[in-house]
Formats: sequence, structure tokens, C-alpha cells
Amino acid sequence: MGHRTPLYETHVHAGAKMVDFGGWDMPLHYGSQIDEHHRVRQDAGMFDVSHMSVFELQGEQVRDFLRLLLANDIGKLRTPGKALYSCLLNKDGGVIDDLIVYYLNENWFRVVANAGTREKDLNWVHNTAQLFGGVQLVPRDDVAMIAVQGPNAKQKVYTALGAPLRAAAVLPPFHAATIGDYFVATTGYTGEEGFEIILPRGAAVSAWQALIAAGVAPIGLGARDTLRLEAGMNLYGLDMDESTTPLEAGLSWTVGFEPKDRKFIGRQTLDQQRTLGAPRQLVGLVLEEKGVLRSHQQVVCDGFGRGEITSGSFSPTLNRSIALARVPAGVPIGSQCQVDIRGKLVPARVVKYPFVRQGKSCLS
Repeated sequence: MGHRTPLYETHVHAGAKMVDFGGWDMPLHYGSQIDEHHRVRQDAGMFDVSHMSVFELQGEQVRDFLRLLLANDIGKLRTPGKALYSCLLNKDGGVIDDLIVYYLNENWFRVVANAGTREKDLNWVHNTAQLFGGVQLVPRDDVAMIAVQGPNAKQKVYTALGAPLRAAAVLPPFHAATIGDYFVATTGYTGEEGFEIILPRGAAVSAWQALIAAGVAPIGLGARDTLRLEAGMNLYGLDMDESTTPLEAGLSWTVGFEPKDRKFIGRQTLDQQRTLGAPRQLVGLVLEEKGVLRSHQQVVCDGFGRGEITSGSFSPTLNRSIALARVPAGVPIGSQCQVDIRGKLVPARVVKYPFVRQGKSCLS
């Protein structure tokens, strides 16, 4: 038996297919992964993401600490509630994890990171904080997290959780506000509008049921993966890991190279790659024939060498197979490559991702 969120029994009673996900018993789907995918793209769906790691950093030195700890520059956060996406790097520039950090006040930041990397993250942050001094790490195991996504998500959240939630309507993207017991953020992992709501564990079941009553469908992790792939969002452990730098994972936009005198962990390697060029790059692929692209399939790029698919699946929105692939630097967008599918080389087109944004195809 794995770890269980406060919504575990609710998922089981709803008939969800439960699977192990990084040591957690989580719903893969509630009957049809394809239907759940379309429900999010066309209406509103919700995900139990209470397995994700939530912790806080507090103390008078916390801003300076985060400017050392993270590749992105926390100096950009000056407005309470504003969020920042960043990678947490090791000393060689490899990605320990990706996370979102929220500015609450000058001495208090909240972090949401992946579930499967929880112990590694907490150990790294704790040990670094010990060397830095003046920062307290506070795990928040007392909270749950529900993500509601889709074109009708926000309106249905207001209906389900009460008029006070309408205060979140004015939030720009990547901001959050504390409304009663809820911490409501305009972040997400599907390419759709919506909220990620952090709330007390004891309130998770009643909030979930209220959202169902308002017409929000429960969505499993299977559809969550195809939605995030269509949106071109990296998945830790596949599209990036400790052997990959942000520049090789298509995340150079998340690295705060300015100001030049900011010292952050892993900077030396990233500065070198920025100057000399990273040896690999992340691109999108669209399969030109029938078949399904999968992780670890080999990609043959004529004149450049071989690469590998990091994430691949059938896209329900585009009705074709798509993938993210790490290939040698220099492979141009719009070029052709070949993917080794069970020993057969199948043609694919190299494209810029995302593939889908707010329900619309981004492919030209």
C-alpha cells in the first residue's frame, strides 16, 4: 500500500482505476482517459494533486537563500501572491526538480514541487539552508491540493466553493491569493485556464463533492499526462533529470542569467553552455504515419546523429501521435527525422511546441 491522499476513498467509491504513482495510490482514470482529456479541453475537470510536495521557507534571509538555491531569480517576485517557475539544480547544473515558488511576504515563501522527488528535494533544501543559515524549512503535510482546469473551470469553482472565490477572478496568470482557508493560484499543467487550490486536508472531500455537484468532472493522471504533453510542459524524470540541464530541457527561459553577479547553484555549467552552446536540445515531434510515439524510442536525425523521445503519446485533441524528444543541437524546426518504432523507421516532423493551447492546435 502506498501513500494516500485525503481523497483516496472518494476515488475508489467513484470507480477509479488506482495505480502506483511514485509511491502514491492515485487514480489513473475513472472509466475513459480519452473522455476525461476532452472534458478538460472543452468544459472543466479536476485533478487530485494532493500528493505533490508543499513546503514553506521562512526567515529574514529567505530571499537571499532562494536567489542562491534556484536557477530562476526570485528577485522578480515583489508582489505578494506572485509565482515563479524554476528548476532546482545540483552543482553540475543538472535538474534536481522543477517547482513553483510563491511570494507570500518578505520572510515567507511557499513552494510546490513534485511528489516523487519529495525526500530528495527536502534533504537538498534542508542541507543547503543549514549551510546558508537564517532559513527555516516547514513541510506542509496538513494541506491537500485540487487543480480545476478547462474553459469553464473558474465559473464552476465560483459556483461550487462560494462567492468569496470570485475574488480570485482578478488574479493575473501565475498569481495566488489566500481566500479564507483556500490558497487559490492561477497556475496549471494542462494549457487551459483554471485554478490550483491548496486547502486544509479535512476540507478536501467536501470541496471535491461540491465541485462534482457544480459539473466539474474528476480526471485521472492518465489524461493529465496527455494534456500536459499537448501543452508542451516537461515532466520530471522523463523530459529532465539530474543528467540534464535546463538548457537541454527547453527551459532556458526559466534561468535568470541577469544580473550577472547573482551566484546560484549550477550557474557555472549553465554559463558555459550558454557561451559554447548546449550539446542537446528538446524539440517537438509529430508522427507522419500511423503509430504511437513512446518514451525512449530512438530518433534518427540525418546529418546530426541520434536522439531519444523523452515523452510521447497519442494526442486526443490533434488525433495524431506527438512527442518531446532530446536531439543533437542544431536539428532545425521543420526538418524531417525518423523514429525507430519496433525496428521500423517511421518519418516524423520536427516542430516547435506547445502542440495545443487552450484547446486550439498550435501546429502550422
